[in-house]
Amino acid sequence: MSSWLVRGVTFTAVHVLARILLGVAVVEAPLHSTVWRTIAIAVVVLIALVWGGYDGIRDARANPDPDDYEDLTVRWLKAGLLAGVVSGLICWILGSTVLAGIGQASFFVELIAGASFTALLVFVPAFVGAAIGRWLIRREQNKNAPEDDWSVHTDHHAEVAQ
Repeated sequence: MSSWLVRGVTFTAVHVLARILLGVAVVEAPLHSTVWRTIAIAVVVLIALVWGGYDGIRDARANPDPDDYEDLTVRWLKAGLLAGVVSGLICWILGSTVLAGIGQASFFVELIAGASFTALLVFVPAFVGAAIGRWLIRREQNKNAPEDDWSVHTDHHAEVAQ
């Protein structure tokens, strides 16, 4: 199974679960809906940030040269788009049939605006996490690397003339 597919399916499940729990929480305590929404978004963002950071760390350790890094951007973009479209469809179906309090919009709004928002909730934190993970490993590798003094230059013309 492709790595973006695993991430997309996982984030579809995370987002659907967050929407279901958010719907139940808002129905039970409607005056605290802003807090519940913030918590639901923060959980999705935090999971994407941590997983993206793990991917960045693993990729930087596997490829010491930054030119050899894997393309995590496209991997996470595909995962975010899959999670957005599929979770939007699932949440619309659940809201139309079983859970009236899930807060779904019309079908096209759910598949266009909702999917775009979900894709960004997955992609942006994962991309930031991957960048931070790679930066941490590069910093560690630079600390352990031998010190190169770029201010000292050998005179190649003098060596050739001799």
